[in-house]
Amino acid sequence: MFLGIDVGTSGVRAAVIDASETLLASTEHALPPPDEAPDFPTQRPAVWWSAVSECLDSLAVSMKLFGSDLSDIEAIAVDGTSGTICLADEDLNPVTSAYMYNASGFQSEADSISQFAEPNSLALGSGSTLARLLRLQRSPEARGARFALHQADWIAAKLTGIGGRSDENNALKLGYDLFQNCWPSWFESLGVKMELLPEVRAVGDPLGNVAATCVARFGLSRDALVAIGTTDGNASFLGSGASSAGEAVTSLGTTLTVKLLSEKPVVDPSRGVYSHRLFGMWLAGGASNTGGGALLQFFSPERMAELELQLDPEKLTGTDFYPLPRIGERFPVADPNYAPRHSPRSKNDAEFFQGLLEGIARIERDGYRALESLGATEVSSIRTSGGGASNRAWMRIRKRIIGRDISASSSSAAEGSAKVALKCWTDRR
Repeated sequence: MFLGIDVGTSGVRAAVIDASETLLASTEHALPPPDEAPDFPTQRPAVWWSAVSECLDSLAVSMKLFGSDLSDIEAIAVDGTSGTICLADEDLNPVTSAYMYNASGFQSEADSISQFAEPNSLALGSGSTLARLLRLQRSPEARGARFALHQADWIAAKLTGIGGRSDENNALKLGYDLFQNCWPSWFESLGVKMELLPEVRAVGDPLGNVAATCVARFGLSRDALVAIGTTDGNASFLGSGASSAGEAVTSLGTTLTVKLLSEKPVVDPSRGVYSHRLFGMWLAGGASNTGGGALLQFFSPERMAELELQLDPEKLTGTDFYPLPRIGERFPVADPNYAPRHSPRSKNDAEFFQGLLEGIARIERDGYRALESLGATEVSSIRTSGGGASNRAWMRIRKRIIGRDISASSSSAAEGSAKVALKCWTDRR
């Protein structure tokens, strides 16, 4: 059995699969919203670990129903939101809160980075992970820091007691050179504290065995292997089962993420486009700030479920909305000052709701067009994961606007991470 842990924006999800990739058990626990004060979203890593612990406890109960327990888990992998980063001390205790993936506006840091970075570096911009790290390492709390850890890195470190490791996917937005397999030489000139940076390994490489503290706390096996993890978007892609060039996956969660399996990598920081290396493949894509978080400004989940029955996918509203939860966009336009468009608002809630959904669909369409224009493999089909995949009317709206075959994927990012764990275990054997 293999365990995947997905640390998202709104909650932590965990899934157990067997060697045939059949889902055996799953659970999820909510996370409190990030702290928005004063200007940048932050979150305490302790709340991630609390939710992970609750998921493991719940899984232990579920697995007893089919005569198993957590000691039967052979391998574990973790994914987290891409770009969420914190600093921790030698004992893996966080010395700072984590800047979230959508924290932006670090302009002074961005100006410094622009003096050294290559034109196509994903470290450019006031919302880059490197800009967040520069702000963190200059904070008074950073004096006791030993490790710069992405969200998935820190959870994996808690499970193993091993810090200072990351994966190629999370490290990419921090500025890691994927083609030279090293941190850029200009980092030192910029003033990056190189001793904080993790050793970068491929997704699915072994990190280490479960720590004795977690064996005692959760009943995991001391022989259970923890794999090097990935980002939440890539885990969603793996969970969908897409495997051929041209197949794409859109994740409709709190934010919108698009991933396209391409025969070659494409990169354009000005549009937030990047390419991940994953199991010998290239995943071209980007992540927008639009999505469910933007919709929740106006409607509760219950109200959206009611309005879904009133949508008319065959008749578009003609609105030109660009739904965002706040000022700032990452993809397909990378602009921290990009303003949302939510007006004029119709007095009819259903019409307004449909207009917002159409706006998100246009952002998705423009994202895939951006990838294709840069030379990525043409989109042949789109699978959809995340909470938005259950809205059938929205699926039809998206199909009309994007003009591609679109289907729902019932698999989750947690299942995608479980597949990473399975591959790690298989390769190790």
